[in-house]
Amino acid sequence: MAWILLFIAGLLEMVWALLLKQSEGFTRPVPTVGFFISLLFSMFLLAQALRTLPVGSAYAVWTGIGAAGTAIVGMLWLGESRDIVKLVSLVMLIAGIIGLRLTSAH
Repeated sequence: MAWILLFIAGLLEMVWALLLKQSEGFTRPVPTVGFFISLLFSMFLLAQALRTLPVGSAYAVWTGIGAAGTAIVGMLWLGESRDIVKLVSLVMLIAGIIGLRLTSAH
């Protein structure tokens, strides 16, 4: 169950990162409110997952999901570059996330 909470927390990290961009420096109210709500829930779920998961692996997976997911969304929907180095780096990041999950004792 902790891994599921951590995965959802990672997805919410993607949401708050994207909303932070959309808030344009906290000048747009709706994305700003969405940012704070998703940030709060992401941190809450991360904290719940950390009750049973090792902090090093959990934090790395949480940030990895957020970073990889945000980069993928940026490439697919926001017109960000898709150069080969970026794509290879994302594959390595995702492989690292999977590796951390597979080697965790929980």
